[in-house]
Amino acid sequence: MTLTVAIQMDPIERIRIAGDSGFALMLEAQARGHKLYTYTPDKLSLRDGKVTAPIRLVEVRDVEGDHFTLGAEERTDLSTLDVILLRQDPPFDMAYITSTHMLERIHPKTLVVNDPAAVRNAPEKILVTHFPELMPPTLITRDKAEIEAFRDEFGEIVMKPLYGHGGATVFKTGKGDPNFGSLFDLFSGIFKEAWVVQRFMKEVSAGDKRIILVDGKAAGAVNRVPAEGDLRANMVRGGAARPTDLSKRELEICEAIGPTLKERGLILVGIDVIGGNLTEINVTAPTGIRAIKKLGGPDIAAQVWDAIEAKRAGR
Repeated sequence: MTLTVAIQMDPIERIRIAGDSGFALMLEAQARGHKLYTYTPDKLSLRDGKVTAPIRLVEVRDVEGDHFTLGAEERTDLSTLDVILLRQDPPFDMAYITSTHMLERIHPKTLVVNDPAAVRNAPEKILVTHFPELMPPTLITRDKAEIEAFRDEFGEIVMKPLYGHGGATVFKTGKGDPNFGSLFDLFSGIFKEAWVVQRFMKEVSAGDKRIILVDGKAAGAVNRVPAEGDLRANMVRGGAARPTDLSKRELEICEAIGPTLKERGLILVGIDVIGGNLTEINVTAPTGIRAIKKLGGPDIAAQVWDAIEAKRAGR
């Protein structure tokens, strides 16, 4: 099976290929003989019901600093393609949401991975709240009195923006913290949305496990250990990648959420688990594929393309 595939992504010259899961998917697609194109989301157009973008044929190489060659732009009706990978990074803002509305016009005739409507309705820190029994105590609000009551109940808490990513602006605070008022004012000025407030889990010092699920099934994992003096385990924030196996509890979490992910058309998902607690379900542009393979884990990019090809063959 040869597919025509477009990747909606950030400018390819800016990506850091060593850890970019989208790039891993491109390498695997190319190795399978699929025809690859790329475009950036700001180039999407909707006219008279037709969704188009100026796509460019792309050849990729796993060579830092020389990882791609692009062809000329050719404005194309995206409904004529077989697959689109939705791979631009957050922020999950109105521009992101608008692109999902456009892509929804062509899905599933053109298979968009992940399903754009599901991505729009299930941002990282919202979908996870459907599984409170798997989570640490969690509050979503921007009401100061509610946050203070939650802090009084649990002592140390973590605050993070609802639509944040990559560990940016994640803070830990506790009872009697003289910086809390200033922190609240800072968040109020920067973010219009509610925030996520969770009980702080000291287990994070042992790692924040990223588990990748493909079509609702656990596919592999990497343990991300925070740098000394930092509570954030994200690798873009200095967290160290370590090989890991899945515990019984972590397998139970995957089995509990897997049917929902599959039903929603979320083929590639990355979840975060700390001390046996599910904290996030990442559906926009989940990372971790390259780190898992480099540490001797499975080739998840191959599993993703197996799932995509099976869905296309089923049509």
